[in-house]
Amino acid sequence: MEVEGSSKPMIATREEMVEAKVPLAYRDQCAHLLIPLNKCRQSELYLPWKCENERHTYEKCEYELVMERMIQMQKLKQSNKQGQGNTIPLIPKTAHA
Repeated sequence: MEVEGSSKPMIATREEMVEAKVPLAYRDQCAHLLIPLNKCRQSELYLPWKCENERHTYEKCEYELVMERMIQMQKLKQSNKQGQGNTIPLIPKTAHA
């Protein structure tokens, strides 16, 4: 499944995320990394020094998503300043569905 405006594909399916009880707010392109991280955390009793590799991989993925969104926003602002007329929508397309 592709996400519009992102270079990262969705790897985890909706069924996998429901089965793993991933909260809605965390169901993004990095959810496939959050599922094994949460399993590791539960098996290791949430000890902070355990599951470091999984946590680092997940946090790196989230960081890359944020940086990608920031770059897209900068491009939108620059095109707005140059008068190309691409306005930032106040209501996302999904709100009209």
